[in-house]
Amino acid sequence: MVPALTCFLRRPGRRYRIAFALFAATSPAFLVAITGAGALAQSATSWGKQGTHVHPLLRTSTPGERKPERMTYVGPGGCSAVACHGGIQPRSVTKVLQNEYSTWITQDKHARAYTVLTGPLATQMAATLKIGPAQNAAKCLVCHAIHVDAADRSRSFEIADGVSCESCHGPASQWIGPHIQPDAKYADMVSLGLVDNKSLTARAEKCLTCHLGAPGMSVDHEMIAAGHPDLTFELDSFTAVEPPHWIEKAPNQMAPLNDPFFGVRAWGIGEAVQLRESMLRVARRAHDGPWPEFSEMDCVTCHHSLTGPQSWRQQTGYVGHLPGDPPYNLARYIIFRPLGDQADAPLEKRLDVEVTRVSTLITTMSPDRAAVEEAANRAAATADEMVAKVRAVHYDRVLTAQLMKSIASDADLISREGERTAEQATMTLNSLYIASAKDGAANTATRSALDALFQQVSNPSAYNGPQFAAQMKAVSATLP
Repeated sequence: MVPALTCFLRRPGRRYRIAFALFAATSPAFLVAITGAGALAQSATSWGKQGTHVHPLLRTSTPGERKPERMTYVGPGGCSAVACHGGIQPRSVTKVLQNEYSTWITQDKHARAYTVLTGPLATQMAATLKIGPAQNAAKCLVCHAIHVDAADRSRSFEIADGVSCESCHGPASQWIGPHIQPDAKYADMVSLGLVDNKSLTARAEKCLTCHLGAPGMSVDHEMIAAGHPDLTFELDSFTAVEPPHWIEKAPNQMAPLNDPFFGVRAWGIGEAVQLRESMLRVARRAHDGPWPEFSEMDCVTCHHSLTGPQSWRQQTGYVGHLPGDPPYNLARYIIFRPLGDQADAPLEKRLDVEVTRVSTLITTMSPDRAAVEEAANRAAATADEMVAKVRAVHYDRVLTAQLMKSIASDADLISREGERTAEQATMTLNSLYIASAKDGAANTATRSALDALFQQVSNPSAYNGPQFAAQMKAVSATLP
């Protein structure tokens, strides 16, 4: 008899019945079958004459042999068995923790991305935008779920699963079987549709499709005015909040990574990719759609009190642009500049000229869309060069300390650039400090000052530039 185990996992509004069977230990092959609401059956191995197991999808095709089907989405039920990724406690004797699904479903806000579309804010936004129920609107589903054509969905797929495993790891139909083989090769899985999230560049690109935008996926000024939060992103900080359900691996991809400055690397590569993608977003918007697109500008320049002594902007003046001109949101560049200078100073100078050109065109609300598109594409190409340079940087305590000092000492400029730049600086300084603390340089004064800095950006509508600058200088004063 084949030993069997049945377990029940409760999801919002429905119950999954998951049954899986393991062949006897003497058998070198096994079958994982998942039945019920998320029905899925995957053959794990196929055996050759010599006992060498090669999954059919990885075999060399022969004339007349049936070609692999298209890559489709199977849903998170295919990952949720206890023997796969649905365990309760993390395991230390396997290559993966085997509780990844459990972490996602209980702790990760991505698991509730679809559910929020049925809440009061989404309902109000949908009514304002006149798009029908948010949970049915493509404008919302492209980021709050896996929104693909019916032909790209397996029978077990349910859109109500929201931002689930395959949102980040790619459609699993072709790699879900092969990836559980004992000798499965990661590169082979990538060729079958698995997203290469071991690459920080690819990881940032995948996150930014929603957390910044991509073709067909955009949070514009209309959506923000209707109630959608503005988009911000910092790879290391957002990873920590997720929280991680994986083990970062050393370069040999076997041992867990023991590098206190990995977070600094994640921050740096994430910022470089975000800068490139933000320039491409400007180019897309200048090419097609409403222009100027006000979501590219600093929100609180316009959305703040303009009465009497409460207006700190009127007291400090408008540096770099005329009163009434909403400046381009430079948050994705200003904080990155110190690292760009370390990675390649001449390239950073060229990048600065090109980003400044884009900023000037947008701030002056240039009607010349072609000029904006050309300038943004040029800046994106240079930023792409910088991505490669940033990947090659050696991240250590010296560089981390230099970055913290450089950013914290630029309080006046950062505070004037607006709340989004201040927020980006706060997340960055926090990531850099955490890396230093992991390396043994914890400082209670710096930690306390950073906590107070977060309070300065906790409410964008109440942002006050001079107060933020004063607190950032307090952070700077604690640095060795």
